[in-house]
Amino acid sequence: MKINGSRDCGNSPKNRIMQDIAIALETGNLPEGSVDDSTVWRRADGHKLEGVEALRGALDELLPVQSITVSHAISHGKAGAANGVSVLSDGRTRRFCHVVEFTSVTAMTIAEISSY
Repeated sequence: MKINGSRDCGNSPKNRIMQDIAIALETGNLPEGSVDDSTVWRRADGHKLEGVEALRGALDELLPVQSITVSHAISHGKAGAANGVSVLSDGRTRRFCHVVEFTSVTAMTIAEISSY
């Protein structure tokens, strides 16, 4: 899989975390410990998922991704966002924007994700 990262991540570890989360959401590979049973994901399709099992179940259903381009990854305090384009294994493209609220400014655990 090819990943084209955002230039926003150069000197900002938290912007890099946001980029990594966006890539994880697009590929279905969220790191262990990044979500817990109180994490909520409000998806672009209108569904609201809550908890580790629900999120991982939804991620398991994603089509494989050939490439991801992250246009921007930004963060401030307990919030961040990343947007870009994924090219799926069937050749279709999917634009994404993931807005994330963390449980604290350390950006270790995700409280809520809103995807568009």
